[in-house]
Amino acid sequence: MARAAVKAKQQAQKKAAQPAKPVRGGRRRHAAGGNPNQQLFFMRLRRKAKPAYLVLAVLFGITFAFLGVGSGTNGGLDQLFSGLNFFSSSGTSVSKAQKEIKDHPNLGKGYRDLATAYEGKGDTVNAISALQQYTVQKPKDAAAWSELGGLQFNQAQNYLAAYQAANTARQLAAPSAAFLPTGKLGQGIGTNQIEQAAASQVDVTLQDLQSRTQLAYTNAVGSYQKSAELQPNNSNAWFQLAQSAQSAGDTATAVKGYKRYLKLNPNSTSAPQIRQLIKQLAPAPSG
Repeated sequence: MARAAVKAKQQAQKKAAQPAKPVRGGRRRHAAGGNPNQQLFFMRLRRKAKPAYLVLAVLFGITFAFLGVGSGTNGGLDQLFSGLNFFSSSGTSVSKAQKEIKDHPNLGKGYRDLATAYEGKGDTVNAISALQQYTVQKPKDAAAWSELGGLQFNQAQNYLAAYQAANTARQLAAPSAAFLPTGKLGQGIGTNQIEQAAASQVDVTLQDLQSRTQLAYTNAVGSYQKSAELQPNNSNAWFQLAQSAQSAGDTATAVKGYKRYLKLNPNSTSAPQIRQLIKQLAPAPSG
């Protein structure tokens, strides 16, 4: 019995000294550490991301060419993203700027600060008015003219959107008009008087918005023209002028602006497209 007990104890000690067998199941470990499936996933992700990186690079290049990054002016990306800094503060309120104008009416800084304060509030109309007053006192401030042109151009775009919405409302105001027959039969049937009255009210709004849109575009062209004249070697200023003039229907000024842009920036990646646009805006005379 004693021998059997000793033998059993020795077997138990031997068994305890043996390393435990690995447990089956679970995630298989990689020889070099980590999870091989994860590594393969990120390799595939990097391969798929390469086209996206290429697209971003092309877009950045076009933005560089069109917006004049690094031109040293208040244009380009600085102007594009100037309103997107939610943590910035102009440090000037409308009331403070108005007091400054009252105390120093001829310095110009008060109107400059007032325009900034109104822009911070999203009040485009009053911001434009303040900048116009500022440019009267500081007519050689190219950055102010460019900023004024941008505000006027955005105002024109807003008026245009309102005009398009009103035009849609005009069609909805008289839906039966599209189904009336033409000629004497249509005259005999006549129009719906209620619809006609509603359509007439919308027509007044359409005419007003059309006038406001054209005036805002014309003002934008004039402001960008001043900016370009003050900085004749700034390609971005001429491109802004060309764009606003094209939107205003002033093809002669648009062509002039695009040609000047190409002269100053002949290696632009967008040069072929701009040359094609120039041909469309000013086709060669036939014959």
